[in-house]
Amino acid sequence: LIFAVMRLTKPTLFTNIPVTCEERDLPGNLFNQLMKDDPSTVKGAETLMLGEMLTLPQNFGNIFLGETFSSYISVHNDSNQVVKDILVKADLQTSSQRLNLSASSAAVAELKPDCCIDDVIHHEVKEIGTHILVCAVSYTTQTGEKMYFRKFFKFQVLKPLDVKTKFYNAETDEVFLEAQIQNITTSPMFMEKVSLEPSMMYNVTELNTVDTAEESESTFGSRTYLQPMDTRQYLYCLKPKQEFAEKAGVIKGVTVIGKLDIVWKTNLGERGRLQTSQLQRMAPGYGDVRLSLETIPDTVNLEEPFDITCKITNCSERTMDLVLEMCNTNSIHWCGVSGRQLGKLHPSSSLHLALTLLSSVQGLQSVSGLRLTDTFLKRTYEYDDIAQVCVVSSEVKQS
Repeated sequence: LIFAVMRLTKPTLFTNIPVTCEERDLPGNLFNQLMKDDPSTVKGAETLMLGEMLTLPQNFGNIFLGETFSSYISVHNDSNQVVKDILVKADLQTSSQRLNLSASSAAVAELKPDCCIDDVIHHEVKEIGTHILVCAVSYTTQTGEKMYFRKFFKFQVLKPLDVKTKFYNAETDEVFLEAQIQNITTSPMFMEKVSLEPSMMYNVTELNTVDTAEESESTFGSRTYLQPMDTRQYLYCLKPKQEFAEKAGVIKGVTVIGKLDIVWKTNLGERGRLQTSQLQRMAPGYGDVRLSLETIPDTVNLEEPFDITCKITNCSERTMDLVLEMCNTNSIHWCGVSGRQLGKLHPSSSLHLALTLLSSVQGLQSVSGLRLTDTFLKRTYEYDDIAQVCVVSSEVKQS
């Protein structure tokens, strides 16, 4: 028996090297005429290297993570005898596991001379590094002798994309994810889809499109090709679902954000897909008590009161009895009674507080001077630089 293994890949476009010269040179118009007569050139654009003809693969080529490895396996009876009980087995050995890729595990009863057994295997590559395709054949001769042989085909799986992520934590519990995707192959990629599958605690909004009157247009344009070594940045906004946003324990410690799903196509439509592992971020710690601003105006008038709304959350595991104190600064003055009781606040619960203040100085002023005291432990929590507000001069009425 003769054993043959061939990788199934798409053909490539034929490329030629154009050779031209000026008309006053010795060859004259000879080179240009030869290129026009060459069937592999593009008519009207003979000087382009890319042609219209397809060529079959001349080598094994590159295998990238996320692509589908396809191979054709053929066992041919090159003798003049009939062999029996032929069993063809194909395994793929990686650094961590051994996979059986054979379409059928049943043995073929007999194989006549000049006949063959064909099989096509497919496997989505999910590991990088060295892969070994192990093909084994066992059969029985006419004399009843059992024969066995195998062949090894070694190839490397390369990394197609370099993915880097950055997290930005907003004061409103929103999380902004920036994903930088770089094409580290040698050919352009058509980015078919880049999406974020959020965890059960978050809702996601993609910030990679610009809404127009008619439709949403991608920020990368209508042609989403990624050239070799080019990097593209994708931005997503994740917001906790309502049932989790009310629980203070969700915003503490390490939280799972979700995973990126990337789909691309190369050359003549070869499809690849990568899915990252669960992305995690270290949520900012807020201590026992968290104070956040729910509403605040962007611009206020000088020496005119304005209102803000604060949200106080008990992030500890015990009940607190809080007292609110308001301390004036050089520019910010609080309106109201300082030292008032806010009452008991149970673990993971929140309360909203409406406050009034005014500014005596123009410009960008920082809201500071809030103090919360837990009467049980006699512990004071200070909150400065909570937010900024722009103070402008009010219009003067002319008589």
